[in-house]
Amino acid sequence: MDTLVAEKKPERKAGIPGSTLKLIAIITMLIDHTAATILERMMQHQGIEVFSVQGIMEPISIMYLVMRIIGRLGFPIFIFLLIEGLEHTRNRWKYLLRLVLFAAVSEIPFDFAFNLKLEQIMSGQLVEWGYQNVFFTLSIGLLTIIGIQAIQVSGIAKWLQVLSEMGITIVGMIAAYLLHTDYDAVGILAIVMMYLLRKNRILATAVSCIVLVFSSFLEMAAFLILIPISCYNGTRGWKLKWVFYIFYPAHLFILWLICWGMGIA
Repeated sequence: MDTLVAEKKPERKAGIPGSTLKLIAIITMLIDHTAATILERMMQHQGIEVFSVQGIMEPISIMYLVMRIIGRLGFPIFIFLLIEGLEHTRNRWKYLLRLVLFAAVSEIPFDFAFNLKLEQIMSGQLVEWGYQNVFFTLSIGLLTIIGIQAIQVSGIAKWLQVLSEMGITIVGMIAAYLLHTDYDAVGILAIVMMYLLRKNRILATAVSCIVLVFSSFLEMAAFLILIPISCYNGTRGWKLKWVFYIFYPAHLFILWLICWGMGIA
């Protein structure tokens, strides 16, 4: 007589998977970008400043500021996921190539949303090289980490290794500064610090957030990501590999279309 053995379902780990972190980052980024495109243009058209001379804030200014503060949670989560992705990828060069490809794809929607006025676009200007999208920052950050990894396995003396790591980090920071990427040099340093301290994810995240505060006092809000990251269970969760890559340029273009439809592009 055959014995039927019930298959054991794999136990779910307590905590939240990487897909949940990705969704948190995407939602907070969308909130931030909605404020930075639609609300900011509305305020400009109405002649409203975030902080008036009298110190009185209009309701739209308060909403704008709150949404921008919420948006500070996005970038450090993307840094965390970048490093997690590097740890689990089978081909780091393909990973880098994918980031560079989407940096290029996203640049026109990014410039439409943030950098160009409608008159400039209508005159044929599609790109503004004064400020580049976050995919460029992540790409430079990843390339810097790959360089650090090469140094770490080179077998050179420890003191020379440390100096070389500092040198390649500075090169990455200069590249981001010269290319005017989102978060520029500070963003690269935040990426490198989170990578070097990755064995203690809470410490790594906290130090990365401290670095980001040097770019803006609003980045103090980024420390709130310590809560979801402390709950991260190390699993991938839902298969959302391509969601961010597609969502990033798509949502920027849609936000610009909304501004255009409202007559504030």
